[in-house]
Amino acid sequence: MSDNQNLLAEQRRALILDEVRRRGGVRVNELTRRLGVSDMTIRRDLDALARQGVVAKVHGGAVPVAEASTHEPGFEAKSVLEPSAKDEIARAAAALVLPGSAIALSGGTTTYALARRLLDVPDLTVVTNSVRVADVFHEARPAVGEGARAATVVLTGGVRTPSDALVGPVADRAVRSLHFDLLFLGVHGLSVEAGLSTPNLAEAETNGCLIRSARRVVVVADHTKWGTVGLSSFGVLGEVDTWVTDRGMAPEVRAEVAEHVPGLLVAGEAAG
Repeated sequence: MSDNQNLLAEQRRALILDEVRRRGGVRVNELTRRLGVSDMTIRRDLDALARQGVVAKVHGGAVPVAEASTHEPGFEAKSVLEPSAKDEIARAAAALVLPGSAIALSGGTTTYALARRLLDVPDLTVVTNSVRVADVFHEARPAVGEGARAATVVLTGGVRTPSDALVGPVADRAVRSLHFDLLFLGVHGLSVEAGLSTPNLAEAETNGCLIRSARRVVVVADHTKWGTVGLSSFGVLGEVDTWVTDRGMAPEVRAEVAEHVPGLLVAGEAAG
């Protein structure tokens, strides 16, 4: 794959992680031939992926780390994973938002990236159960006289999760009483069998409420979320109108997703 010789380190590591997860393990010498880089470069990449906790190094290569379905990483831990992909996804998702819309953003690091891209969209009403998302809009409050552009933010109450989402009965009641044009939903994982899932039982219930209150559901998630299954499912793929993802998604995965999700928007690629 000579086209990969000049890949940025982050892109190369995303490819390596895909291989590890798809095949259940990789060898260093295989990766050097496929990616056209040195053994030392591949070993540094594996070291970086091991520090992120997504692979385990073994003699001559690496294997995936099997996480428990109840494992829920904190916001800071998730924010260092796939940062460029999340930014591309956020840019593409922001283009779907019209001025004056009522939208909802769930908790998550990708929805956080999206919130920062929405600050210049005028007259939004934003419903969120994410403390981090609400802070983005709060800290960017316009100066006096520019209020017509400011977003109206509705932050649900609830119990705070490790990923800084507010969940539970208080959040659920707030969401059920509202209706919004677009929901941008971050997920722990997606699969054909489990649909949309999360490790947190209370978050699953709140996310389900968000889906039922939205006219359109847009999942914002990088390609590594495909095939990941959390403890609790809260929706099926057929409830997703659009999945905005990144270019790391393999062609065969795209074909599989297209069978279940009406719209697949790959950030950074031309429409159509």
